[in-house]
Amino acid sequence: MCGRYASSRKPEDLATIFEVEKWDPEETLAPDYNVAPTKEVYAVLDRAVKDADSPRPVRQLRKLKWGLVPSWAKSPEGAARMINARAETVHEKPSYRKAFTSRRCIIPADGYYEWVTAAAERELEVEGKKKRPRKQPYFVTPADGSVFAMAGLYEFWRDRTLADDHPLAWWVTCSVITTEAETGPLGVAPAEGPQSLADIHPRMPLMLTPDRWDAWLDPARTATDDLQSLLTPPPEGLMRAYPVSTAVSNVRNNGPELLKELEGPEEGTLF
Repeated sequence: MCGRYASSRKPEDLATIFEVEKWDPEETLAPDYNVAPTKEVYAVLDRAVKDADSPRPVRQLRKLKWGLVPSWAKSPEGAARMINARAETVHEKPSYRKAFTSRRCIIPADGYYEWVTAAAERELEVEGKKKRPRKQPYFVTPADGSVFAMAGLYEFWRDRTLADDHPLAWWVTCSVITTEAETGPLGVAPAEGPQSLADIHPRMPLMLTPDRWDAWLDPARTATDDLQSLLTPPPEGLMRAYPVSTAVSNVRNNGPELLKELEGPEEGTLF
């Protein structure tokens, strides 16, 4: 799954990387090293510009809310639970299938956080009291420092309780597509601890390599089989993972220090 990630690149840098034609400087987001569900995030998408002379799709950098709200939903209350869509079933689930065929996006990230849970599933005896060991967070990122382009979907939802001209009448929300985590060796593995992404968690965000960006974003591609062929995990060995401070476990903490690589798991976490 993907429940927390980091996104610190400037919009102008993302515009260059993804060859964006249109983005609004007023929608600039501050660097976020602890992106959590329901926050506003950057997304890259190809879509015609409203009221433009031409109906052609334009590559845009948009600000969306993380946690997809289906267009038919009566309320946005379930958004926090709709942050991930499984690659294996995204084409058939009612909440995602329409967006899968026509509203796909890329959600750029520096990388994502995941917590090793194997040891945390068992209880320990500590001074006669049963306690659970803390979970150790890891940061997973491309080994070469490139952008982590997460496959995503976006959707529009109309709040019928508000007037048409109300600035919050329309919600634009998104979800990250996940896949099975790689079982092969990491490009750069930590000295101790997990040696593959599957050792950290059985699932991961589906990273799109640059050769698939245009095809994934193209709204003219609507055939399910064609689109599913794009949802293959990237080649093994592209990623690295390293332990980071448990401070990231608190969503109120935010700053570049959360990405600092530790020499090993923090004291008190077990593997």
